[in-house]
Order: sequence, then structure tokens, then C-alpha cells
Amino acid sequence: MPIEWTPPLTAAPAPDAPGHAEGAAPIAELHLWPYRSLPKRGFAFAIGGAYVLLLIPVSAFIGTFAIWWLLVPGLAAIAGLWWFIDRSYRDGEILEELRIWPDHIRLTRHGPHRAHAEWEANIHWVTVQMHHRGGPVVDYVTLKGGGREVEIGAFLHESERPELFDALERALILAKSRRHG
Repeated sequence: MPIEWTPPLTAAPAPDAPGHAEGAAPIAELHLWPYRSLPKRGFAFAIGGAYVLLLIPVSAFIGTFAIWWLLVPGLAAIAGLWWFIDRSYRDGEILEELRIWPDHIRLTRHGPHRAHAEWEANIHWVTVQMHHRGGPVVDYVTLKGGGREVEIGAFLHESERPELFDALERALILAKSRRHG
């Protein structure tokens, strides 16, 4: 699953734990990114495989003028395949980073084409919500606080969003509580 906690939040922060206002490091960070079914190495194999498959019919026409009738459109098809797969990679360059402090929360979204968005709120007023219907995707997860409601993980598979919701709910409960004793 393209979700990573660094470090995972497993216990409530100490009562005297420094917060965002004191310049402390976050007590937990969550990184989310879209799943890649074709890794970069697979991309190279796909282009190489397409080239090899192009050479099979073209090799029969080596030394004739007809080779150009096969080679030019074939190379254009490979270039098109390269362009579309590369465009898919660029459009999927999304990284969402959620940083949690005992007193603050910040969501940063780095999107394709250098798009950047940020949301911050006091953690004690933040709630996580799952919208089973009515959102742009099934089981749409949002964070609400600071006068705004923002989406998180909308690019995840619908089976992963409930897991994200549960993990966020647990992390917010822990971050809002203080350890005693």
C-alpha cells in the first residue's frame, strides 16, 4: 500500500512534549502517493519489447524501399507509447505529507506540474471523516478543521481509503491525548 508512517504514532505524546509553536519536530508523519502498476524498470522493458516486436516484421524487408513504410509508422508508435506512459508518470507525481504535532497538524500536497497546496489547523479541532457516497470517489476521506475541509488520499484505491481513515482516526486520538504518569 502506498502509505508510509515515519515514525508511526503508537503512543500518546508526553504531557510536556514540545509542539509546533516551539519549533519541535512532528511526532508522526504520513506520506501518501499513487500506486504504480508499472515501475520505471517495467517502462524500459515495455519500450524495449515494443522495439523488438517491431523488428520482427521489418526484418523481412531489409534492403528494400518497403522497409520505410513499416519502420517510420512503427517508430512513431513506439514514440507515442513512450510519450503516453511518460505523461502518465508525470501526471501521477503526487505526494501528500501529513505532519502531526501534539498541538498542530499540517497537510502538504505536491501535485503534478509543480502544483502545491497546504492546509494547517489546531489538532484539537480536527476531525477525520469518511464520505461513503457523495464525494468524487467511494469512501472519500477528508480532514476538517481550521475552517476548511480538505481531501486526503483521493488517488488511493477504494479498498485502501477505509484503512487510511482508520489509521488517521487512531493517530488523531493518540495525538490529542496526553500520557499520564
